[in-house]
Amino acid sequence: MKWLDNYKDHTYALLRIVSGFLFIWHGTQKFFNFPVEYPFGSLNPIAGAAGAIELVGGTLIMIGLFTRSAAFICSGTMAVAYWMAHGTKSFFPIANGGEIAALYCFIFLFIAARGAGLWSVGK
Repeated sequence: MKWLDNYKDHTYALLRIVSGFLFIWHGTQKFFNFPVEYPFGSLNPIAGAAGAIELVGGTLIMIGLFTRSAAFICSGTMAVAYWMAHGTKSFFPIANGGEIAALYCFIFLFIAARGAGLWSVGK
């Protein structure tokens, strides 16, 4: 699929933008019960910190501002979330429900390594 080589920068930008956009909604769910209600009731300090990182970090990644730092922090947050909330149930993501946290962790690690790319506010 050599023809896709012409679009690798564009598809990377889409990965960054869509990943950030999707991550934002985890924070809005925690703080505003939007677009769906937060299923665990009131926020504890750890969930509140995670929600702030999701909301602010997702926005920064999506718009491409301070992208490397934001993505690195978001990646670490998802690694912690995986091992605190999911990894204690089972080692395997399919068994412990941690697929999304694991994917976010490695997508954000890739974004931290690569930077903002096209269609970003900063470089």
